[in-house]
Amino acid sequence: MRAITSILYVLVCLLMTARAQAAGAFSTDELLTGFEKTVFGLEYRAWSWQPYTVKKYTTPVRFSVHNLAQTDRRPVVNGFIREINRKIRGLNARMASSPGEANFEVFVVDRHQYADVIRRDIYRDAKADAPGRCLVRVVSGKDGIKRSSAVIVSDEGEFLFRRCLVEEVLQGLGPMNDDKALTHSVFNDTSRHSRFTVFDQVLLNMLYDARVKPGMSFQQIQTILPIVARDALKRVR
Repeated sequence: MRAITSILYVLVCLLMTARAQAAGAFSTDELLTGFEKTVFGLEYRAWSWQPYTVKKYTTPVRFSVHNLAQTDRRPVVNGFIREINRKIRGLNARMASSPGEANFEVFVVDRHQYADVIRRDIYRDAKADAPGRCLVRVVSGKDGIKRSSAVIVSDEGEFLFRRCLVEEVLQGLGPMNDDKALTHSVFNDTSRHSRFTVFDQVLLNMLYDARVKPGMSFQQIQTILPIVARDALKRVR
């Protein structure tokens, strides 16, 4: 028993060291660039509400999961929601106690359902476009994000499902742009990440820092952002 306890202790120490090294591997400039590229932009500009300003929730985020796919993905989605609540300080996220309480809906679909769900449940417009492999829509105002809706495809492999789940849910919280220069991030359509990377954890902790307000421009936030990045690194470590 002592030997097993010792082994477990060593493994935990190694894991903590690896996480600290991973977080410490990013320079302040890398984090500031990543924040600017993801937060101050929008992948689909036609959906924009002032794309070059901060978008974030200032109220508790309550999720509702609609599993329309043949495979029941709710346990995985629920697990990821618990993960982001645990790893993003300043964010209050959990499952809604009733559908009417939800301000973030996640639709899990098979590919043949994708376009219909987007048109019927997301945009309520029979002529709406249904771009991409997965999708998130964010409705935001001057006081922050009001509602988000994500559509995740289930039946085109585990990698695509998990990547879409992570990317679209995180983008629904505010960092809505992708950039191919972000090699450590899921916010990059050319990367092979399918998990909540340490780099993205730092970016989300920066976004949900209390000093970062909805509607702020990059110029308004530029002076405090290095301090915000330093504090976010400490939280991820």
